[in-house]
Amino acid sequence: MSVPERLNVVGPPVGAAALALVLLTGWTAVGGAGRHRPVEAVPGWVLLPTAGAATATAAFFTIRNPGDVPDELTGASWEFGGRITLKRHLHQGSAGRWEPVPALPVPGGGELAMSPEDADLMIADPPPLRAGQWVEFTLAFRHSPELRLRAKVLAAADRPR
Repeated sequence: MSVPERLNVVGPPVGAAALALVLLTGWTAVGGAGRHRPVEAVPGWVLLPTAGAATATAAFFTIRNPGDVPDELTGASWEFGGRITLKRHLHQGSAGRWEPVPALPVPGGGELAMSPEDADLMIADPPPLRAGQWVEFTLAFRHSPELRLRAKVLAAADRPR
């Protein structure tokens, strides 16, 4: 096989590979790959404790990660102080149990959607709260800057489903 014939055979795949390498290098250089982008969230909600029955309540947020680098929610605080514990529901067949966790994952390109059936921020000994009240939270992350968010206090019947 002559040199021109060999170039006709190997030229297109080698050219395509070189073009892909140039495009991927440019994409990475402008932050399109493997680059951290801070997480985002919208206002959340807090479960209104049942009068006289609850010594704790929970807060729920949906946190989105627009980047490809996974992040983690590592802690939270709110305007009233006190202890807030990150919690996850562990499913065990038809039953399950709640367990404190050191962090809640926020996958790259995904979200952490807290709910009473999955994960939440457990608030010990909350002060008296009223339905419709807005409260301030600060969420801390492994890689992203802190987020300051509001959450609306909702009765169980009014919670998002």
